[in-house]
Amino acid sequence: MPTPRVTMSKLRHTLQLLHRGALSTRQIGAALGISKSTVSEIASYARVAGVDWALAQSLNDDELQARLYKPPVARESRHLEPDHAHIHRELRRPGVTLQLLWEEYQQQHSGQAYKYSAFCEKYKAWARRLQRSMRQTHTGGDKLFVDYAGQTVPVVDADTGEIRQAQVFVAVLGASNYTYACATASQKATDWVASIISALEFIGGVPRLLVPDQPRALMARPDRYEPTAHRLLEELCAHYSLAVMPARPAKPRDKPKVEVAVQVVERWILARLRHQTFFSLAELNRAIAALLVDLNQRAFKKLPGNRTSAFAELDRPALRPLPPVRMPIARFKPARVNIDYHVELDGHYYSVPHALVGEPVELRITAGTLEVLHGGKRVAAHVLNPRRGAHTTTPEHMPASHRAHLQWTPAKLIAWGERVGAATAAVVRWQMEHRQHPEQGYRSCLGLMRLGREYGADRLEAACARAQSIRSPSYKSIASILGCGLDQRPLDAPMAVQASLPLHENVRGPGYYH
Repeated sequence: MPTPRVTMSKLRHTLQLLHRGALSTRQIGAALGISKSTVSEIASYARVAGVDWALAQSLNDDELQARLYKPPVARESRHLEPDHAHIHRELRRPGVTLQLLWEEYQQQHSGQAYKYSAFCEKYKAWARRLQRSMRQTHTGGDKLFVDYAGQTVPVVDADTGEIRQAQVFVAVLGASNYTYACATASQKATDWVASIISALEFIGGVPRLLVPDQPRALMARPDRYEPTAHRLLEELCAHYSLAVMPARPAKPRDKPKVEVAVQVVERWILARLRHQTFFSLAELNRAIAALLVDLNQRAFKKLPGNRTSAFAELDRPALRPLPPVRMPIARFKPARVNIDYHVELDGHYYSVPHALVGEPVELRITAGTLEVLHGGKRVAAHVLNPRRGAHTTTPEHMPASHRAHLQWTPAKLIAWGERVGAATAAVVRWQMEHRQHPEQGYRSCLGLMRLGREYGADRLEAACARAQSIRSPSYKSIASILGCGLDQRPLDAPMAVQASLPLHENVRGPGYYH
């Protein structure tokens, strides 16, 4: 229908003034702000259609416009209409443009093809009739959209009867709408990442971009312009060489593909499961997987094929291969190194290099290992130990003095004493046997070793023999013997006895008192 040259209000006013006959066409045009030729044209249309002012008052705008302006007679076109569905599908391939498709169309239908401008206008008019979510052009293997559905599925504990709500994860590829869904216990970071890994394994490759929302589980600092990803999500991106482009907060139109996919999963999968009772997540996921095959094979309404055929044609050839090893799921926990150069996890203590005492670190916990990260670098790694209150210590993490102390055992100390001599070995044994715990005698033995380095092995052996003879084999006694040089006297030599007090001016005689 052609657009009227004037608004309907001015057209009615023109008919009214023409009916009165008091003004000329020039005067009517000047009064209404239109040209006199337009006034004459309206009068001519009304006369041909047999519409006077009385009839015009009884018609609404659409009826009046239909009476005055007859639809144009369509001419028989000699041009061949392009296959718009094929054009829409081909535009999803990387590097394909409307210019290229028009050239191919022109070569196939030489002499009967539309010009480029008409070709583009007709395709855009066709595309406007599609759903809003399909207006965006997504190239094959480009984006994987992920989100959690709003609906949940109850799962009953067979032992206790407790009902827990399972969360439903949904992922969809942009070009083919190929959809994946699974159920998880919650929406924690580990659930998100494990579900994304399962989705990548389901499609059998890695796309260029991952488009999630900005939940706290994935984004350490959500932001409209520069969001900061969670540590676990960063590991996922590094392991799979995958870039993340989060949607803006509270902007679902940034990820319309997955919004529609969630709705499709709720209608065609969750709605079908509403009458069933599930007793485990594994049972629920088996039921979802069975219905997922049917969902991906359902025919499109306005495009040829289905999700599975579109995936095989568009996305699968463009996906990058998966890495050879599946990424292990880890959880992270902040910690601070204690004064004993250990960090605590679940009641067990694990060592870190002693130079990091007092420093904040990050614990990376997997199913069987613990890694300690400082400044983004791994500084320690341990096998997880479930014993509460126990310690796992790596000798390399200890200071040199602590490491030297740790290396000494009663057997090693006694062997050292025997290398010095029998008397020294006997003193070392005495230190071990007369302590509540052998380790309490370590320091005394280490002190004997220092005396041996200071005075020599022969003097130490002699001092230990004299200490045994006077029944005082302690470290202090032996150090005193060495300090006074008594070790250099024979054991059977009589000790000098002082017969009288020494005479000097500080000693008061009997005259002092009488």
